[in-house]
Amino acid sequence: MELVPRRATLHSCWYGAGNEWETHRRKALRAVFVDATDTLAAIAERQLKAGDPVVAINRQPTITPPELPDVLGDAQIAVIDHTHLPMDIALACEALKHVVFLGTGPQSYMDVYALAQKGITVHIVKGYGDTAVAECAFALMWASAKSLANMDRAMRAGEWRRTDGIQLTGKTLGLIGFGGIAAELARMALGCGMKVIAWNRTPKSRADVEFTDLDSVLARSDFLSLHLLLTEETRGMISRDRIAKIKPGAILVNTARGALVDEEAMVEALRSRRIRHAGLDVYAVEPLPAGHVLTTLENVTLSAHSAFRTQEASENLIRIALDHCRRIAPTCK
Repeated sequence: MELVPRRATLHSCWYGAGNEWETHRRKALRAVFVDATDTLAAIAERQLKAGDPVVAINRQPTITPPELPDVLGDAQIAVIDHTHLPMDIALACEALKHVVFLGTGPQSYMDVYALAQKGITVHIVKGYGDTAVAECAFALMWASAKSLANMDRAMRAGEWRRTDGIQLTGKTLGLIGFGGIAAELARMALGCGMKVIAWNRTPKSRADVEFTDLDSVLARSDFLSLHLLLTEETRGMISRDRIAKIKPGAILVNTARGALVDEEAMVEALRSRRIRHAGLDVYAVEPLPAGHVLTTLENVTLSAHSAFRTQEASENLIRIALDHCRRIAPTCK
C-alpha cells in the first residue's frame, strides 16, 4: 500500500491512500490535536506508539473557533493547546465528548463547568513544566531586580544607561499559591539565600517555608510571585485593595494568569513606583496588543507567555496528553 497524507495540514499515526484513508479515519479516528505547532507536532508523532488510538495532528497552530467543527470531524477527543472553545462551537462539534487541554488553565479558553453540564469533560495536564515555569519566574525576578531589559533597550538605542539594582540574597520572596511550580521556585530562591514565605488557599507545610496569611505575604515580601490557577474564585484576586497592601518598592512576578490581577490598578502602582518593577509572562488579553500600556512602562519586563516552553517541558506535556487519550479512547464508542 502506498502511504500518503490525505491533507497537507492533517497528519496521523496512520495514513491510507485515497478513499481508504477517509474510510479508516471515519471508523477509527478518536482524537485530533487541533492546533499543533511544528515543535509539538514532531514530539507527538515521535511519541505515538503502535496500538495507540488514531490521533490526527493538525499542523496549523492558528485555528479560529468556527473552524473547529470541520477540523474535528467526528472525533470525540479534542487536544487543544491555545484555541478558544466557545460553547456554541463546542455544541456544533456533535461527537465531541472530551477535551484534553495542554496545561492547567483551560478556564482562559473555555467554560469548563458549562461544558461538563453538556457532557463534555475537560482534562488538564499537571506538573509537566513546573521546573521550566519556576526557572522563568526566577529569571524575571533577576531581570526585574537588575533592570536588565531596560538597560538592554537603552543600549540598543545607543544610550549608556547605568541602573542601580537590588540583590536577591537576603530578601524575602512571597509566594501566592503553593503548588509544584511555587515549590520549585522556593527551592531556587532558598539556594540563593532568600527567605521564603507563602500563602495557599488550603493548608500546606514545609520546613524551610513560612506559611502565613495573604495580607502578611503582601506586606512583608520584597518579591511577590503568583502561582494560582485561574478560577472564578481567583479571578481578580490581586485587587486594587490588595495591591495597596503590597510592601512599597516590591517586585511583582506573574507567570500564572494575567486575569488574577487588576491590571489597571497594577499599572497605577507601577507608575507611582509603589511596585518597583513587574516581571510578566501572562496578560489579561493575549497576545498583548501592540501599543498596550504595559509596553510603554520602563519598569516592566515582558515575555510572551513562554515560561513553560522548553524542550523538556514539551516532551512531558505531550506524553501526559497522549496518556490521557490512551485512557479515554476505549470509553469512546
